[in-house]
Amino acid sequence: MAGSSAGRAEYLQVQTTTDSRAEAMELARAAVEARLAACGQVAGPVASAYWWEEELERAEEWFVIFKLPADRFDELAEFLAERHSYDEPEIIATPIVAGSTAYLRWVTDETRPRAEEPGTVQPGTVQPGTAQPGTVQPGTVQPGTMEPGTVEPQTGEG
Repeated sequence: MAGSSAGRAEYLQVQTTTDSRAEAMELARAAVEARLAACGQVAGPVASAYWWEEELERAEEWFVIFKLPADRFDELAEFLAERHSYDEPEIIATPIVAGSTAYLRWVTDETRPRAEEPGTVQPGTVQPGTAQPGTVQPGTVQPGTMEPGTVEPQTGEG
């Protein structure tokens, strides 16, 4: 089992609540799509009681629970605060102190950008359809040159 190092957890379970299943599902989907969390789970409804603006409130809410490496928490918290409909959303983290090595590796792997995702380029690579300055892509000819064994195109009548 892996999951913690001296004094600080490597992995977290982060939770928030929303007042609708639709918002909960969208927060889960968007955070996972952005690779801020490997997994977003929605559970509910749950009955909540809390103080808000000097009034005791009761509401039906949905949990959204995320699994992620601890180094992704600040980005996820900012993401949730920006997109959440609540003025003061619950954004709390619980350390994952142990877990299966394979699962935790999966959590790490799924929260890192992919080379094939739009907008990401691995160092030292060229995206399809682009060329680095001073290079020629296979199958192309530099201006003013001809490949060996080819004939210049005829212009006009011959």
